[in-house]
Amino acid sequence: MRQQYAWRSSLLAGILAFVAFAIVVQIIRIQNSQEAAIFRERALNYASELKTFYPDRGEIYDRNGHLLAGNKTVYEVGVNLTAIKNPNAIALAVSGQLGLDYGQVLAQIQKPPAGISYMVLQDFVEADKAEALKKMKSDAQAQAEPGTLGSLTGLEFNPHPQRSYPEGSLASNILGFVNREGRGYFGVEEKYDTLLAGNPVHVLVPTDPNKAFEIPHVPNGTTLILTINRDLQAATEAILDQSLQTYGAQSGTIVIMNPRNGEVLAMATTPRMDLNQFWNYGVIYNNASEFNPAISKPYEPGSVLKILTMAAALDNGTIAPGTQFFDTGSILVGGATIYNWNDEAWGQQDMTGCLQHSLNVCLAWVSTQMGPQAFYNYMDNFGLGHLTGIDLAGEAQGRLKVPGDSDWYPVDLGTNAFGQGVATTPIQILMAASSIANGGRTVTPHVLSAMVRDGRQYSAPAQYAGSPIAEQTAHTLSEMLANSLELESSNALVPGYRVAGKTGTAQIPLDTGFYDFEHTNASFIGWGPVDDPQFMIYVWLEKPSSSIWGSETAAPVFSQVAEKTVILLDIPPDVVRQQLASH
Repeated sequence: MRQQYAWRSSLLAGILAFVAFAIVVQIIRIQNSQEAAIFRERALNYASELKTFYPDRGEIYDRNGHLLAGNKTVYEVGVNLTAIKNPNAIALAVSGQLGLDYGQVLAQIQKPPAGISYMVLQDFVEADKAEALKKMKSDAQAQAEPGTLGSLTGLEFNPHPQRSYPEGSLASNILGFVNREGRGYFGVEEKYDTLLAGNPVHVLVPTDPNKAFEIPHVPNGTTLILTINRDLQAATEAILDQSLQTYGAQSGTIVIMNPRNGEVLAMATTPRMDLNQFWNYGVIYNNASEFNPAISKPYEPGSVLKILTMAAALDNGTIAPGTQFFDTGSILVGGATIYNWNDEAWGQQDMTGCLQHSLNVCLAWVSTQMGPQAFYNYMDNFGLGHLTGIDLAGEAQGRLKVPGDSDWYPVDLGTNAFGQGVATTPIQILMAASSIANGGRTVTPHVLSAMVRDGRQYSAPAQYAGSPIAEQTAHTLSEMLANSLELESSNALVPGYRVAGKTGTAQIPLDTGFYDFEHTNASFIGWGPVDDPQFMIYVWLEKPSSSIWGSETAAPVFSQVAEKTVILLDIPPDVVRQQLASH
């Protein structure tokens, strides 16, 4: 009996072993069949999906590490129409938190377009509002009956980055802004848009969550470090705003630059805008040139241009500091009579006196003594009528008429000498005048100090645009300008520091071809300390009403800005510096 059971057991075990072996053989055959190869090939098509990864936009810092432009997370709030349980609850929640119209939201949810399964209710929602809605959804789910859906089921949140400007309107004219499509406009954001945005990466991403480690790392956009001093920028903007009230000016511009290397330390203009609300651009500005007048709004600068005329004449030997000129109050150039700013005669003057009293007649005489070819060659070498190459989007070229142009007349040789009939921007004058403050070498103005990419910093070197005048000419003229300010006890003087500079008062040309005799552009350009120039400041006030004269409006503003500059840049007074140098 036992033998019979043993035989049956052995037979059954043998059959099962055979079946198992047959199954294994069949599995191996199927796995290695032609059909299996086709299935494996097709499966690879669903093992991954093509995705585009966009890097975070590079941040922007000032020279001392203050964040000027960064990124923040905002949310797209929408509804999954296939998962909604209570449309009324969702409409009530989002209308309360996001300020949307309850009726419109409810209608959108209840009657969506055909074929739509997901609907965006509002994009670019701030994180705090999105978190409040998330909590409401969580609370609703917690209050629901076990196994049922909460009343806010279907409400979804998709996070994504948005450009953020922690300082609001500070340096808005320098930075520019990024719109919701991620494109930079104006300033640094537009000029370096490609670097800041980085490079999108298109890759196949595995759908298997266990292979998440295969998802590539996307490097962020390049971080930029600017030459701007945040504290000096804020102080300059405050001084400019107060000056507009004090002198009743319509708008204004102040630029501070290091004349040795072209670093722009501050660039304040009006009006300014909160970059976090870039959609107000059209409300604040009438045209693009108003966004940053320091580089994009050419104007007739007036007598500040006399320093370039004097530099040219000194350099080519037409005059010397002691050259005498008898001012009769008028001069005939090209058949037209040119007068001084006060229509008076100043008698015997040397060249320093001509600068001190800002005599149009004297400077017109100087340019005619040079002749048109020499005069305009120097103005061209100074960069008038050319782009400076500053690394900000939207720079305007300005205009310097020259002999041979259809609208140039012989009288222009006289009027151009004192800044009338010439269209320049403040940054062009700063660049040209840097040759006087920098020993004859012209610097290229720039706002980029360094770039940080993949953990490495790359510094931007200073660039020089030429040497339009000799070093001795530059030193001689700086002394003449410093002496002229001191002799007239100018409002531009800075206690404890010797500075050089020149005022400018220019009538404003009208579309009719005539000039507005009731309003002026008041300007001042200056630098210091004279023996070791470390800052150069340009002030431009448009249509001041308290006084039309640059000496009474722009000059005192220069003094205020210079005093703040030497404090924030920690520049010791002349006496202290000279004592330290002697030891």
